[in-house]
Amino acid sequence: MKDLKYLAAFSVPLVAFISLYFKGYFTYLTPIYAFAIIPLLELIFPIDTKNLSDDEADHKLKRQIFDWLLYLNLPIVYGLVIFGVYEVSTSAIETYELVGMILSLGIVLGVNGINVAHELGHRQNTKERFIGKALLLPSQYMHFYIEHNFGHHLHAATPEDPATAKYNQTVYSFWFTSTFRQYVSSWRIQKKLLHNNNEAFFSVKNDMLWYVVFQISYLLLVFFVFGVNGLVFAFSAAVVGFLLLETVNYIEHYGLMRLKTKLGRYERVKEMHSWNSNHVIGRIVLYELTRHSDHHFKSSKKYQVLDCHDESPQMPYGYPTSMVLSMIPPLWFRIMNKRVPKEMVA
Repeated sequence: MKDLKYLAAFSVPLVAFISLYFKGYFTYLTPIYAFAIIPLLELIFPIDTKNLSDDEADHKLKRQIFDWLLYLNLPIVYGLVIFGVYEVSTSAIETYELVGMILSLGIVLGVNGINVAHELGHRQNTKERFIGKALLLPSQYMHFYIEHNFGHHLHAATPEDPATAKYNQTVYSFWFTSTFRQYVSSWRIQKKLLHNNNEAFFSVKNDMLWYVVFQISYLLLVFFVFGVNGLVFAFSAAVVGFLLLETVNYIEHYGLMRLKTKLGRYERVKEMHSWNSNHVIGRIVLYELTRHSDHHFKSSKKYQVLDCHDESPQMPYGYPTSMVLSMIPPLWFRIMNKRVPKEMVA
């Protein structure tokens, strides 16, 4: 039964469905659930720092239930997208309802879309990577696959990494710098990959071009089927989805920098270069994303067997709570700046 605890991750799309179906003030139920109720539960439930034994880890790696719990997010996410744009385009809704519906779907796109895509994007199986990329499509963030796998994991916790927040940088500033720099970085990485494989820019091997085609086609399809209202709703929810991702990026490495060796190179990525949280609710809902140091130590390691490292800097709160705190920069700086190792502060 313990293996089924990750079913709790589906509570987010379930609450979002209730929000979209009942409308009215119910449209704000999803953001309240994600950023008020879950943080409250994290404060109530104890922190769990236990790691699996080798035998337990082997057992969990052999159970396909953990993979299917990820795959199920594909029909759920797309089902909610279709339901959402249909409701917006066929129902008479007030502006406040539209805002709530955008936030609700956007949260699902971030939690059950991009977050799951991140996990599957590290898999070696082509079908799993395909599902991961498909989950990035509704958020208009397919380039994340290239930048994250070929950029972030190489440059994490350095100034060269767009997804590493600087010390004293606000989350709002980070939204702009990270979003823009990651997209530019994705094209740069793509061009390098093409060059290394002797492929031309206009080639079927240029994934970034395909991503542009897929994303524009997605928006055009929404427009032609559901009209302007559906298009505005789908695009706005996409923005909410990828801004949630960038908020997570912000808290994952905030202020943590790799030092340079005597040879002028950056030290290898260590357990101390990612913020971790062992708050059980956030761990379950986010498929263990909060055990981020172990993920960087071995990116192909599946979520159900990620470990906690004593050397990793620990957040005083879970990821959902920390995301809320990051929205209030003075409070975030007051809590987090003193936890950043002094030698890492430029």
